[in-house]
Amino acid sequence: MIETKIVGKSIRKVDGLSHSTGRSLFTDDIYLSGMLHGKILSSPHSHARIKHIDTSKAFSLEGVREVLTYSNVPHIAYTTAGQGYPEPSPYDTFILDNKVRFAGDRVAAVAADTEEIAEKALSLIEVEYEILPAIYDVREASKDGAVVIHDEPEAHVILPLVYEPKKNFVAQVDFKLGDITEGFKEADFIIEKTYYAHRAQHCATELHIAITYLDEKDRLVVRTSTQVPFHVRRILAHCLGIPVRKIRVLKPRVGGAFGGKQEVITEDICALLTLRTGKPVRIQYSREEVFVMARTRHPHYNYLKTGVKKDGTITAIDMKIISDTGAYGGHALTVMSNAGSKVLPIYNKCEHINFDGRAYYTNLPVAGAYRGYGATQGAMAMEIQMDEMACAIGMDPVEFRKKNLIKSGETSPVFRALGEGGEGVDQTIRSCGIFECMEVGAKEIGWYEKKDIHDTDKAHIKRGVGMVCLMQGSSIPKIDMGSASMKMNDDGSFNLLAGATDVGTGSDTVLSQIAAEVLSVTVDDIIIYSSDTDITPFDVGAYASSTTYLSGEAVRKTAEAVKEQILSVAGKMLKEDIKDLICRDKKVISLKTGKEVVYSTIALQSLYISDQFQIGHMASHVAQESPPPFSAHFAEVEVDTDTGYVRVVKYVAAVDCGTAVNPPLAHGQTAGGVLNGISYALTEEYNFDKSGKMLNSNLGDYKVFSMADLPKIVTILVPTCEPTGPYGAKSVSEIPMNGPMPAISNAIYNATGVRLTEGPFTPEKVLKALGKI
Repeated sequence: MIETKIVGKSIRKVDGLSHSTGRSLFTDDIYLSGMLHGKILSSPHSHARIKHIDTSKAFSLEGVREVLTYSNVPHIAYTTAGQGYPEPSPYDTFILDNKVRFAGDRVAAVAADTEEIAEKALSLIEVEYEILPAIYDVREASKDGAVVIHDEPEAHVILPLVYEPKKNFVAQVDFKLGDITEGFKEADFIIEKTYYAHRAQHCATELHIAITYLDEKDRLVVRTSTQVPFHVRRILAHCLGIPVRKIRVLKPRVGGAFGGKQEVITEDICALLTLRTGKPVRIQYSREEVFVMARTRHPHYNYLKTGVKKDGTITAIDMKIISDTGAYGGHALTVMSNAGSKVLPIYNKCEHINFDGRAYYTNLPVAGAYRGYGATQGAMAMEIQMDEMACAIGMDPVEFRKKNLIKSGETSPVFRALGEGGEGVDQTIRSCGIFECMEVGAKEIGWYEKKDIHDTDKAHIKRGVGMVCLMQGSSIPKIDMGSASMKMNDDGSFNLLAGATDVGTGSDTVLSQIAAEVLSVTVDDIIIYSSDTDITPFDVGAYASSTTYLSGEAVRKTAEAVKEQILSVAGKMLKEDIKDLICRDKKVISLKTGKEVVYSTIALQSLYISDQFQIGHMASHVAQESPPPFSAHFAEVEVDTDTGYVRVVKYVAAVDCGTAVNPPLAHGQTAGGVLNGISYALTEEYNFDKSGKMLNSNLGDYKVFSMADLPKIVTILVPTCEPTGPYGAKSVSEIPMNGPMPAISNAIYNATGVRLTEGPFTPEKVLKALGKI
């Protein structure tokens, strides 16, 4: 491990005090003179063509300043997905179109003096629809004669990818290793089953919101709750038909994102209303609109077939995925890729693997990025079936996994065959704490003591334990890039400008710690400013578990270069050779003579006296590998066999994220992801009527866990040192989401002998599995 003073320590969040005292400024914490309020009219139909739209009554309403329809907006195809350019998602979206493709799709937009007037104006817009047949089951989308959801000629992809919209076919990714037929011949047992990972919503506390205005130079300023400000700028320039230089995107504090804000949601309409009226415009979705009009997790049908020998050798893995991308195709390819690339390499002993993922359009709400990003869906299937294989051969699930897990110094051909959206990279595992994660997790849950004891003091309540092993990744290698710049101030403090996007995750704190460690100062000496496309250097944003690993390395490189400049100036001042100098406690000290000079004096020397120049630097970083964090999860549940109710008694998540730059933040990320995953596994569910309208688009009926539902969660950090990451760090934010669904399913099986393979695990599904209804 690397010896450090700031990194790896429990440093208070740099924005903690402002958050706790209510002084942090979020998107909505400003009011601009003359600001208009935007509202969007959504479709009541799942699939329809707009035959006629009359906005005259809305326009005549006093206080209405602009009304947009498909007939008066730019007709430019784009993708809303916040991904690196060229995006692997199809360009299948228009600001407004003459066709709607799900109940909630955008029909028109208004800007008015007040929200009330805007709402009234929406009610006055008259729309005549031609109702079209709709697809609600993704398994029907590819059948002969199925209605074509995207029949517009403009829909296209800009990469050489499989895309056949006339067949509702959005994306495909596949690969083969070895000979799958031979692999199944070698097996003593073959397990074959279908698993369904369902649709879910991010439920961030802060709703989707944007405020747009023109600055004194008539440049468009977009203040928005986003994970991807630089992608937002580029996408807006494209769909609005204006130069990038005319747009500035600001990311204030963000009240939760979890992938849902890796997208252009309200920004395009809001920006166009400002350009048309010349006035500031605010658009904020209601909670109902977020459920229906924002983004969801991609539902996956995962058909998994595996072969296993009696000695625990996995001989074959055949994984086929059908992904429901909803009405538009953002993130469809990359999410589906991750269902394989972030799941299959962990069991690298298998020599025969087939993977085939196919994504299709349906007339349901649009899927997009969500924490776990495909690995959640893939891990559900793989980790339940790992449990089934262990049961088939009579081996303890922990011991079975130990036999098949990847180790430090090993690789997997899957790394090269499958990346995020295409071909991956060769990489060897340099840091792996999965075996220790299993050891400490099993001890904490009492695995060996509890796995064979199911009865409680109540005959109808059964208790069980289940476990899973997980891996994720750290950034998208050779594709995504992060940058940082820094300058030294007169008093020896430093301005750190980071393109990285803190969405409540604490990345501003983590990046400040990395900079402070390099420069031998305190975090208070680092003044960080992040995510302003005019001021901060480029960064892809907060996704793909990349900030600490990717952006953190950019910060480290920047700080190292600044440190070299400090030493150079100090060497001249002390008349010492740089190789004899070190930085320590805001000073440069000579190891040879003991002479020293403080940072503030060095800064004044460089700015005012000799060799006058600004000590500062900018650096970028592109990762060449994506080192996986590893984790072992253990769930203990109680199942009421009379009611079907499942209660999580205790949940243990042991995680190897390399060096935890800020341990409390790593613990918090892990516990938060686990609770998110437990809620997804047990209660969260989209319910639709026969016409594709969501029936439970509110937090009262959607049933998301809150702190009142919090079970006992124990998080354990297992330290390793990743040599390619800043001070040995890897990612931590996504991996905890992937464990609860399969771990709880395995625990329910351990308790009751019934296997649940379709989420969420509601009382009704438990009772059906038990044969009681």
